[in-house]
Amino acid sequence: MDVVIVPTAADVGTYAADVVAARIAQEPRTVLGVATGSSPVGIYRELARRRAAGSLDPTHLTCFALDEYVGLAPDHPRSYAAYLDREVARPLGLPSGRVRVPEASRTDLEAAAEEYEQAIAAAGGIDLQILGIGTNGHIGFNEPISALSSRTRVAALSAQTRTDNARFFDGPDAVPTHCLTQGLGTILESRRVLLVAQGERKAAAVAAAVEGPVAARCPASVLQFHPRATLVLDEAAASALTLENHHRPVPDRGDGAVPGVSAPAS
Repeated sequence: MDVVIVPTAADVGTYAADVVAARIAQEPRTVLGVATGSSPVGIYRELARRRAAGSLDPTHLTCFALDEYVGLAPDHPRSYAAYLDREVARPLGLPSGRVRVPEASRTDLEAAAEEYEQAIAAAGGIDLQILGIGTNGHIGFNEPISALSSRTRVAALSAQTRTDNARFFDGPDAVPTHCLTQGLGTILESRRVLLVAQGERKAAAVAAAVEGPVAARCPASVLQFHPRATLVLDEAAASALTLENHHRPVPDRGDGAVPGVSAPAS
């Protein structure tokens, strides 16, 4: 893994947005995998800022969401369809149909999962997959003990994940119990993976993913098998890493800018 350590949470969003913007400049019709939750918000807002400033044209993107809650209609304010409309589609000027989300409100969820896999394949696969990481090491909603080769499917949310996500709902009991999520095998087929993490709460999960064994108890550890996985961490999220010489700190120049972020490897 390429582990990049930047000083602050804000720098995580800026650096990761540079990676995404470089890919869009290289290939405007990029197929982008989009994560939800709080971790990637800085990326999306920085991309929207650049679009508004005229330095980025993301309007030819096609996006695929990682997951969706079972039982929430797409227009439910806590659904990931609604989140991606707010944070990605409208700010980046994308037609709503260009941001695909698993149809987790359908009756036949197995068919919905299979059709989602087919849609990703028909788009040519995902060029760049944005990921966050849960405190228990989940990526997408692939909870601990998920099969490392799993495909898009219905999955149960762990008690830890429901507790962590309760801040977006009216308490843990209001968080849905199931989701439709891309599998770990699906994620591994992305041509490049970009995982972002901020804060000390994520430090143990990050260390397990990067330095621990590849194991189902930490689903994110499967990214050790990916040929092009980049993790962008603030110092707090990186604080439990021990193999310092193997990771790449990016120092602050003192003016609030982070050197090297304007043209990272595409």
